[in-house]
Amino acid sequence: MKSYKARGIVLNTLKYGEKGLIVHMLTDTGGRQSYMVQGVRTASRGSRMALMQPMFALEFEGFVSSRMSMHRMKDVHSGIVLQSIPFDVRKSTMALFMAETLYRLVKESEPNGSLFDFVWGSVAALDAVEEGVANFHLWFLANLSRPLGFSPDNDYSTGAWLDIRDGRFVGAEPPRELSMSPENASILHDMLECDVRYLGEIGLNRTRRVAFLESMIAYYAYHLEAIRAVESIRVLQEVF
Repeated sequence: MKSYKARGIVLNTLKYGEKGLIVHMLTDTGGRQSYMVQGVRTASRGSRMALMQPMFALEFEGFVSSRMSMHRMKDVHSGIVLQSIPFDVRKSTMALFMAETLYRLVKESEPNGSLFDFVWGSVAALDAVEEGVANFHLWFLANLSRPLGFSPDNDYSTGAWLDIRDGRFVGAEPPRELSMSPENASILHDMLECDVRYLGEIGLNRTRRVAFLESMIAYYAYHLEAIRAVESIRVLQEVF
């Protein structure tokens, strides 16, 4: 049996038997991994169960062997002590969306340092942000496209469209079903350039947020169709 130290972000959990959990995580050491956690769903292990929530950032010791179908873990504790996400319904809704998005889109069981660092930092940022919470999911989607490999790769100019096939800002309108309008392309540029601490300075009303989210879903779906399976998108459209 091989042991290792790791950090991970909880993406999804499934009940296993009477007391166990299968925990799907994004880890720094092995990309997406599944962990069997025995005996966690008991009153005496309540504090450990409380750590297995969507987007909770953990540090732990992992174990794997050729005889085990899934990894195991012990000595689990918070990697980021959350001050607001568990207690703020807006932020916990955002966390559910982030976790489901990553659960649907990330399948690779290989380390991806840029992706993990972005996600880990996003948890800390969501917990700390005070202004612009309603824009956070838009900032997350825009910037997640970087480590996933399809963010715009050229300079933005005022009035540009986004060609979603090539991920490039262009002056002429691409085919309608393969384009992002100038208004939404401008918001995308703002989200990519914005320091998350100043999200509140991007002035969007609910109508513009919904329109931009729908545009981003179309952009993602061209590259990763699995985005359409993210059910929590509808909740965000209704709440924010």
